[in-house]
Amino acid sequence: MNLETTLGGQLLRTPLVAASGTVGSVREWAEVADTTRYGAATAKSVSPMAWPGHPAPRMAPTEVGMLNGIGIQNPGIAAWTAEIGPHIGSLDLPVWGSAVGNSVDDFVAVAKGLHGAGVAAIEVNLSCPNLEGKTMFALDPIASRDVISAVSEAVPIPIGAKLSPNAVGISEIAGVVAQAGADWVTLTNTAWGAAIDIEMRTPKITSIVGGYSGVGLKPISLRCVIEVYRDLPELPIVGLGGVRSGSDVVEYLMAGASAVGVGTAHFETPKVGRRIIREFVRWCRAHGVGNVAELIGVAT
Repeated sequence: MNLETTLGGQLLRTPLVAASGTVGSVREWAEVADTTRYGAATAKSVSPMAWPGHPAPRMAPTEVGMLNGIGIQNPGIAAWTAEIGPHIGSLDLPVWGSAVGNSVDDFVAVAKGLHGAGVAAIEVNLSCPNLEGKTMFALDPIASRDVISAVSEAVPIPIGAKLSPNAVGISEIAGVVAQAGADWVTLTNTAWGAAIDIEMRTPKITSIVGGYSGVGLKPISLRCVIEVYRDLPELPIVGLGGVRSGSDVVEYLMAGASAVGVGTAHFETPKVGRRIIREFVRWCRAHGVGNVAELIGVAT
């Protein structure tokens, strides 16, 4: 079977993309994972200067899935480039960078740094749900447009926009970022969520509200993929949220995604991509599917 898929001018060897925030800088994850099963891997988001993140506890399990309120702790783009940049070329899969910031200039500075470090593409994280006191760019079409337009002009490599399931009218946001220069959209980041420790009578994470991910996010993200694909069928999509099996990959492709992200499942099983691809290929062979493109959008 031909597992290749195209995304914003990139040819990926498989439809799996390792999601930002779940595989570190990619380098350390690559030491324990079977990276040959992925078309690309997205490093954890980086900001212009070092961010300390939120104090512990920053992660908490829920009945289904998990919450995180890490606050994008990272060393800043200069330190990241110095430490991670020299290793990017030695990895056996394309590494995408992930840019985050508090202003348009922040995003541009990080994007330039990531490009200089040698990443194959940049995912612009417009939708981090747990930056204290900050408005999410992905909820504002004008702010989203300005960031993507500036980043697109600043770097010559493909860029994607990571959007939020919390947006009202996500197709509008997707259309705006596409017109501004995004080569694809990632649907979606985590949803806002919270949990209470009833014995301690306190929130389970210090940020109180954090990002909810895992199996329970899948129906929400699938809905977003379907809406955007129906309204903007020419815009490539990375479907992301609750992916744990080959059948999940099939669903996202049928909903309209061209590639499928794997995130929270990595925390439990770093090598989960091996099983997911095996199950996906088995399903495709059983149903007479010869390539990924045959599945994209067929259920919408």
